[in-house]
Amino acid sequence: MAHNDAPRRRLIWRLLRIAGNALACCLILGASAAAIVVINRTEPTAQQISATRKSAALVDTITVQRGTFRPRLSVLGTVEPAQDIVLSPRVSGQVIELSPRFVPGGMVRAGDLLLRIDPADFENTLSIRKSELEQAQASLEIEQGRQSLAEKELSLLEGTIGDANRSLVLREPQIASIRAEFSAAKAAVERAELDLQRTRVVAPFDAQILSRSVNVGSQVSPGDELARLVGVAEYWVMAAVPVRSLPWVQFPEPVDQQATNNDGEFIDDQGATENNGSTVRLRNPGAWPQGAERIGQVARMIGTLDQQTRLARVLVTVPDPLGESDQAPPLILDTLIETEIEGKPIEDVVRLERKYIRDSDTVWVMKDDVLEIRDTEIVFRDAEYAYIRQGLADGEEVVVTTLATVAPGIGLRKIDDGSDPAATADAESIQ
Repeated sequence: MAHNDAPRRRLIWRLLRIAGNALACCLILGASAAAIVVINRTEPTAQQISATRKSAALVDTITVQRGTFRPRLSVLGTVEPAQDIVLSPRVSGQVIELSPRFVPGGMVRAGDLLLRIDPADFENTLSIRKSELEQAQASLEIEQGRQSLAEKELSLLEGTIGDANRSLVLREPQIASIRAEFSAAKAAVERAELDLQRTRVVAPFDAQILSRSVNVGSQVSPGDELARLVGVAEYWVMAAVPVRSLPWVQFPEPVDQQATNNDGEFIDDQGATENNGSTVRLRNPGAWPQGAERIGQVARMIGTLDQQTRLARVLVTVPDPLGESDQAPPLILDTLIETEIEGKPIEDVVRLERKYIRDSDTVWVMKDDVLEIRDTEIVFRDAEYAYIRQGLADGEEVVVTTLATVAPGIGLRKIDDGSDPAATADAESIQ
C-alpha cells in the first residue's frame, strides 16, 4: 500500500508547484498593471498657450550705386607679327659676307647690311655699260656737229629745197636714232648700277631675324629664301571674341580709307581716325612677373569667324612689343595670351558682382529689415560683373550672405549693426 502512495504524492507535489508559479506570475502582472495605471493618473497635463517666435538672420550687405561703367571682356588672343617677310635676293651670285647680327634672334635696323653677294661680275658689267654710254654720247656729239653744218648749208640753199626733203637735209632721222641709242645706253648703265647695289642685301625695316637659310659660299638666285624677318615696331594680337559681345567693343571709325589729291593720285590715309578703339590689357601670368601687363588697342574686326571656335576675331595692335623703350615684358610670337578688352560705357546701370546674382537673375535685397527677392533686367555680363538696368535702385542694400532659408519677408539684421549676435539670434514674444 505504501508503495502505491509514493507516486501519488509526487504528482500532487508537482501540481502544487505549477499552481504556485502561475499564481506568482499573475501577482507580478497585476502589480505591473496597477503601477502603469497609477503613473498615468498622476502625470502632469501639458497646457497649450499661444506663442509667437520671431528670429532675424544675421547678414552682410553692400550698398549699390547706379552709374556709368565700362565692362571688361576677358578673352584669349594669339600673338602674331604685324610685318612678316621671307627675304630673297634680287640678283644671282655667291654670298661672300654675312653680318654678325644676321643670325636667328638677331636685331637689325632698317638699312643695316645683312649679307653681300660677290659684286665682281656686276662691276664688270657696269664698266661695259659705261663705255657703251660714252660711245653713244660721242656718236651723238658727232651727229650734232653734222646737223650744225647741214643747217648752214640749208641756209645757202634756202628756197630751193622742199619741206619733204628739209628733215633729211638736217639729218633729223639720224640724230633721232643716235639719241635713242644714247638713252638705251644710259638706261643700261642705271640698270647695271642698280644690280650692283642689289649685291648688298639690307634690312627693309627694324626687324628680328627668326631664321637664316644661307651662309658664306652659298649660291643664291632671285626667289631663293635667305631669311625670315619680322618687324619689331608693332605686333598684333588676334583675340577671339564671342559674337554677342561685339556690340560692346569700341572699334576705330576711319575718316577716309583712301583719299585723292588734286592730281587724282591716291593718298594713304588709313592712320587718320575719328576716335580710338578700345583699350586692351594683355597678361601672361605663367611667364611675366606678378601684376605685369602690356597695353594695346583694338584696331579692327576681321570679317570672318574662326572655323573651329565660331568666334569673331578682333585685331589688337601692340607697339614696341619687345619692350625696348620701357623695359616691359616682351611678347613672344604664337603665344596664347590673356586679353582684356575695355568695352563701351554702359549708362545708368548698377554693377554687381556675378556671384550675388541668384537663380533666375534675382537679387536678395534688405529693405526695412526684411528680405525682398527682386527680379532684375541684366544688360550685360562680363567675367566678374553683371550690369543691371532694372530691379535695383540707387542706394539699396543687396544681401551678400548665403541664407539657409530663403523666403520673401523673413527678418534680417546686419552683422555690423553693433548688436550682440547671441542676443539677437532669437527674439521671442509670448502671448
